[in-house]
Amino acid sequence: MKTKQLLDIFSKRKLKIKKEYPKKIIIDYREKNSLVISELLKLNFEIEFKELKVADYIIGDVAIERKTVLDFISSMKNRRLVNQLEGLQQYKNKLLIIEGLEEQELYSDYEDEIGMHPNAIRGFLLSILLKYKVPIIFAKNPEDTAKFILVLSKKKSKEMSLNVTRKSFDKKEQMQFIIEGFPGIGPKTAKKLLKKFKTMKNIINASQEKLQETIGKKSDIFKIPFLIAI
Repeated sequence: MKTKQLLDIFSKRKLKIKKEYPKKIIIDYREKNSLVISELLKLNFEIEFKELKVADYIIGDVAIERKTVLDFISSMKNRRLVNQLEGLQQYKNKLLIIEGLEEQELYSDYEDEIGMHPNAIRGFLLSILLKYKVPIIFAKNPEDTAKFILVLSKKKSKEMSLNVTRKSFDKKEQMQFIIEGFPGIGPKTAKKLLKKFKTMKNIINASQEKLQETIGKKSDIFKIPFLIAI
């Protein structure tokens, strides 16, 4: 009899458990064609499209920039991602999702295609983490991205202002950011190189002797074929 009563108590408690997720997510209208949208709808999110100056998704107090692997690589090369990372600094909580690792290798050698060596990609990822303090999530596919957002939505958070603006690097800051993406190159070394050679093209074309005069042993880095074609 006592055993039955205990079972009844636990059964009643189990019935009271409900899965409740914050459903509202604000999405930049340029993401409308993304397969992530259909996955979010399957998860019963309430979706609101807006023109977001910064980020692709806003859930609670977190701003999310989403990139497919190929878009991540191309936005590295044309420096668009530099501006987007700078814009994300206006938010306390931010994420970069790199999506598509199920189909596309992130560290494939893009040198022949767009002049991008795997080590340049690794260096840029380190800059995102260390310089901009933006956490990176690697998602297999759009469904995986939506599931990350679902888990994020369960966390209690405050709504945040959408009154942000794009902030762009000037040309010198963009060049310095790219140079700092190379392994072993910090802000001081990057500034030395720019002060001496003025442009990325001049740095790339500089002789080993000239580079060594400016930055010493670190000059060997620039003889590895992972320089970005400018």
